Amino acid sequence: MNESLVVNDSSASPVAGEALPWMESGSPERNGSLEFSTAPLDFAINPWDIMLCMSGTVIACENAIVVAIIFYTPTLRTPMFVLIGSLATADLLAGMGLILNFVFQYVISSETISLITVGFLVASFTASISSLLAITVDRYFSLYNALTYFSEKTLQYVHLMLVGTWGVSLFLGLLPVLGWNCLDEPASCSIVRPLTRSNVTLLATSFFAIFVLMLTLYFKICKIVCHHAHQIALQQHFFATSHYVATKKGVSTLAIILGTFGASWLPFAIYCLVGEKEYPSVYTYATLLPATYNSMINPIIYAYRNAEIQRSIYMLLCGCFQANKAYRSRSPSEV
Repeated sequence: MNESLVVNDSSASPVAGEALPWMESGSPERNGSLEFSTAPLDFAINPWDIMLCMSGTVIACENAIVVAIIFYTPTLRTPMFVLIGSLATADLLAGMGLILNFVFQYVISSETISLITVGFLVASFTASISSLLAITVDRYFSLYNALTYFSEKTLQYVHLMLVGTWGVSLFLGLLPVLGWNCLDEPASCSIVRPLTRSNVTLLATSFFAIFVLMLTLYFKICKIVCHHAHQIALQQHFFATSHYVATKKGVSTLAIILGTFGASWLPFAIYCLVGEKEYPSVYTYATLLPATYNSMINPIIYAYRNAEIQRSIYMLLCGCFQANKAYRSRSPSEV
């Protein structure tokens, strides 16, 4: 759910070789949608683009470490880590897409590159959001079917989820490249040029469906966790402090996960539905930038807090642990 990021200023007709100004105040006819610029590199760089590029750099670096750790650590092959690896890969590609968007925008600007970059970003962020849904489903089943979770069938189910996640993401990313764009019909453009209004509406609606589904699953997870804690309390005839702390920590973690996801993506998704291409582009930037932060926070929530990944990082960086040291693999419900 992203775009090429240059303002199309239709309020002035520059002389050949003259740069288009970024934001001219007092221009009532300026188109507020975002697009690639074909002007020469003799104008100031938009600070919003710099922030997006910086965000992409941090995202790429964070998630590259996670992908490398999971890929090179044989013990991290459980369904949970396969899904975390999918999330990190999607966020890594999203970060790279933001960097490439900045480079191509100011160096090799063209409509073809605009379509390819937008498609790449749409596919990457869609895969990221879909991977979050897959992780939520996996956490639910790890609690609901705890006795049969660590089986070959679970791994097959995870692989099917990954095929569906990346298949749908690739399909949505290819739509602008295959012709569902507004390059030939500027009137159909959305706040995210060259995506059409109908395309952006589809993406935003899909996000809301995923968000509601995640909210429902995490509510069920919270009920299961509280039920388990209550059963333990009944068996021991009292509600131990440790059980209370563990339950409270689990509920707090779920609240942080959902709160972070919603706070990052909801403003941009809502603006995609209500915004018009004539609106000032600063509104699009202001809602888009927080959305990219979700890919920056994901590795912290799902990877760096995990003890096994921490152990692998320590082994890689300073050799603090022995490679053959026994270590218990945790289930998703413990993460």
